[in-house]
Amino acid sequence: MNTVFSQIGTSQTLSQKIERRIEEAIQQRKLLPGNKLPSEKELCASFAVSRTALREALRRLNARGLIEIKKGSGMHISEIHIEDAIKSLNLYYDLKFDSNLIAQMIEMRLLFEPQIARLAARNRKEDDLSVLFNNIVELKACSPDNTQMEADLINRFHTNIAKATGNSMILVSMEPIFSLLPRMRNFLYANVDGEKEYTLEAHSNIYAAIEAKNDKLAHDEMRTLLRRNNDVYDKYFKNLLSKE
Repeated sequence: MNTVFSQIGTSQTLSQKIERRIEEAIQQRKLLPGNKLPSEKELCASFAVSRTALREALRRLNARGLIEIKKGSGMHISEIHIEDAIKSLNLYYDLKFDSNLIAQMIEMRLLFEPQIARLAARNRKEDDLSVLFNNIVELKACSPDNTQMEADLINRFHTNIAKATGNSMILVSMEPIFSLLPRMRNFLYANVDGEKEYTLEAHSNIYAAIEAKNDKLAHDEMRTLLRRNNDVYDKYFKNLLSKE
């Protein structure tokens, strides 16, 4: 029986415990964005730890973006912005990019983007329409040789529809997915005749539905576009990646 159970302990170092304690205070809103932390001397006394352990914890908190260390003004709790969450997901997806991730991305888009288009049609403002319309104009005028710019413009179109919903959580969830579109689009435009023309027409149809606040039509037009994208992926892109 002695071999089954062992002592309960922790593998955390002292600096990790300090880091976790400060992080918990931030999560529990005991420390708010902009709040100034006590000095190193005061923190060492509060935690009853050495300056070496404290500085290692502060270094990691700073690297994670939870605190800011400014010379001459001390240490402050960082302001957390939506862009910070998006950047972290962007990095994760970029490092995980493979055929499995692409298949999951397509499945996720089919599930969520038609509903996102529906909500955009309900909530869009005039400024949103202007951005979407200009995006289509830029895509139409883009040189056929500049597939990277075309891919970026398509990425922005879908991102701007997510913004038009007025729901920041949708943007956090979907923008990292959209950031992967240029990788796929570069292949599609290089290998599929007529894909740009189809995309332009689809974007125009989606825009018209959103402009008219026709939420059902916006949903259906987006679903049609994504089903076409899925068919193209199955026919061309999927086979290419499976050989890598």
